[in-house]
Amino acid sequence: MASELGKPAGDLGRPMGQRPMTMRQIVAIAMCVLLNALDGFDVLSISFASPGISQEWSIDRAALGVVLSMELIGMSVGSVLLGQAADRIGRQSTVMACLLIMATGMLGSGLVDSVGALAATRLFAGLGIGGMLATTSALVAEHANDRRRGTAVAIMAAGFPMGAVAGGAIASSLLATGGWRDVFLLGAAMTAACLPLVLLLVPEPVSALLQNRRPDTLERVNRSLARLGHAPMTQLPPVPPGVRKAHVAELFRPGMARVTILLTAAYFFHMITFYFILKWVPKIVVDMGFSPSSAGGVLVWANFGGLLGSLLFSVLSLRFPPRPLLVVFMLASTVTVTAFGRGVADLRALSMAAAAGGFCTNAVVVGIYALVASSFPTAFRAGGSGFVIGTGRTGAALGPIIGGLLLQVGLGLPVVAAIMSGGSLLAALALLALPRREPQGH
Repeated sequence: MASELGKPAGDLGRPMGQRPMTMRQIVAIAMCVLLNALDGFDVLSISFASPGISQEWSIDRAALGVVLSMELIGMSVGSVLLGQAADRIGRQSTVMACLLIMATGMLGSGLVDSVGALAATRLFAGLGIGGMLATTSALVAEHANDRRRGTAVAIMAAGFPMGAVAGGAIASSLLATGGWRDVFLLGAAMTAACLPLVLLLVPEPVSALLQNRRPDTLERVNRSLARLGHAPMTQLPPVPPGVRKAHVAELFRPGMARVTILLTAAYFFHMITFYFILKWVPKIVVDMGFSPSSAGGVLVWANFGGLLGSLLFSVLSLRFPPRPLLVVFMLASTVTVTAFGRGVADLRALSMAAAAGGFCTNAVVVGIYALVASSFPTAFRAGGSGFVIGTGRTGAALGPIIGGLLLQVGLGLPVVAAIMSGGSLLAALALLALPRREPQGH
């Protein structure tokens, strides 16, 4: 007997994670990659706009560093709060809420008339961006089957620099003909356009529905199965014995505390380096005498390098363990960010230096996601990942602020870049201190 979808009945009896992926599952994952690309543009929109903002309002580098960090602070809070909300109210509903928050914040950023108001709208937009990053990771993992899950998550992570490259190219042309506000208005329009696409293409994952059971769960599961191209269930599978929700305290029990603390430290320190180069590149290039549109082009090169680095790390991780690979890329990140700080006043050389820095720093981000996911037992893997990433993102907010203060007090770019590259070096030391065998509980 065969189903309407051409799948044998025996295949339909297997858990969904063991079935071949349907085209509708692939489309849902592709939509999540697009959402992550949108996050990439929204996060860096302030970087593209920063030279124009600084010129219009005559704000110093220290103040600009605070503005550059506001959505990163919002991201840290949003990833924890909205990530938890996704477990309670559903993935799709949370994504829709994040899109509304992001669109509103981006629109507000394009309409403000003061630095304080801009900082507030960036903080608000960051809440949605952080929640989106946390939720799309879960969506991709839950829409992919067991065989393709790692590949799907890696491709999703590469969507971030992909969006920065595509959006940055558009933003650079906008800056050449218009003002910095147009960058935010473009982001608001693209974000709002994703709302109907999510409703149409990304159903609630079956595994999430089975985790939070309600009286109508069977009906809701079958709706999602139909939308993903699978035959319906006749009854719900039994709840696995011993399943319980983990508390944060589990992350600090004997044997786990060291792993949790060191992974959080590694992510925290690397984020300082990562967001220094992503947030300050356009302003640094403009200060060298180039136009804002040219500065935006250099940032595009940084993210193009980041895209290549993300893809290369994903390929290498199929053959090599992630931790030694990460240490190598972290050391390379320290070197390339320091090299960018030499500040050669040649646009092509600056673009290549930025691309090299982006290549290494983005590869590390992809690798850390993979290492974190494999370092916690299954029972509290999501909670552990959320804690490490949410807490570690405070480093993302500190990076632009510290960089701005160092530049403001008169330290030259070579010295500042060398200091800020030290975040990746400290991250490498944290990984070297990890236990040789990370927990792999089931």
